[in-house]
Amino acid sequence: MDTRSVKDAIREVVENQLRDGDPAETRETLDRLVASGLDREQAVDRIAQAVVEEINEILKDRQPFNRARFAERLGRLR
Repeated sequence: MDTRSVKDAIREVVENQLRDGDPAETRETLDRLVASGLDREQAVDRIAQAVVEEINEILKDRQPFNRARFAERLGRLR
């Protein structure tokens, strides 16, 4: 998988979270970032970075998705 495909796959994760409303913090973060002046694409890219960081934690620690940790990451996005 090339770099572009990885980026597209991560953006798809974000879009799925937004579509499904799970976790709800993803939609809340998108709305907050757009209200702060980012366009939707920029906001999705920032959320995608938080997804990548969470995936790295999952792989590093070999533990399941940690919703609280992910929500905290999202809360730090500006």
